[in-house]
Amino acid sequence: MDEELLSEQLQESKMMMEEAIEHLERELMKIRTGKASPAMLHGLMVSYYGAKTPLQQVANISTADARTLTIQPFDKTAMGNIERAIFEANLGVTPMNDGEHIRINIPPLTTERRQQLAKQVKAEGETAKISIRNVRQDAMKAVKDEVKNGYPEDAGKRREDEVQGWVTGFNKKIESMIENKEKDVMTL
Repeated sequence: MDEELLSEQLQESKMMMEEAIEHLERELMKIRTGKASPAMLHGLMVSYYGAKTPLQQVANISTADARTLTIQPFDKTAMGNIERAIFEANLGVTPMNDGEHIRINIPPLTTERRQQLAKQVKAEGETAKISIRNVRQDAMKAVKDEVKNGYPEDAGKRREDEVQGWVTGFNKKIESMIENKEKDVMTL
């Protein structure tokens, strides 16, 4: 393997680390903070004419106020399926159908529920860190293998330091994201 191929492999590793951060962002968006947010319903699949379809493709989701989500189906026949999907998602909310819209009132979070959500935030952050550690392990192995195959040792060490720098930066970003989300969750 030559320098160019190793560089490609390490860039791929960096991209995988960035994907772990993006995944964490999406997962944290789904964790509710007591405020109504259409992101809470992101990824919710609705049975629509026999096919599982993302809710965003069958309805318009908006916030009526700080504690109310409004879902307006494009096709009124989908209302029952949308309600069922919300119940099955076990989000801790009850949809109310008025024939035109489905409204979801977001109840204020209890202290106990806030603590559960904070634990969930930490768990998501830890999952992202594990993912980054696994990518780092593969990248470091690739560098070590190249050194064994004749790649200069000092250049290999620089590559390892570069990878470790990425890991350190991404871990700081994860910590910051977790801290901010925990603050959101714990704020009354």
